[in-house]
Amino acid sequence: MASCYVCNKKKTVGNNVSHANNKTKRILLPNLQRIKIFTNKGIKRTYVCTRCLRSNKVVKAA
Repeated sequence: MASCYVCNKKKTVGNNVSHANNKTKRILLPNLQRIKIFTNKGIKRTYVCTRCLRSNKVVKAA
């Protein structure tokens, strides 16, 4: 699984909890998008989470 290029967000592990309070393991995946961004080395295609895209931490390449 890839991680966010900016904030290094990765998958995490949690629990599904039923109404009877039974717990089973589950995986929580971040919302990663594969986009072209501007870096100081030029244009690069990487995975960026939608929170970093929305808060303008990266600049999308046209």
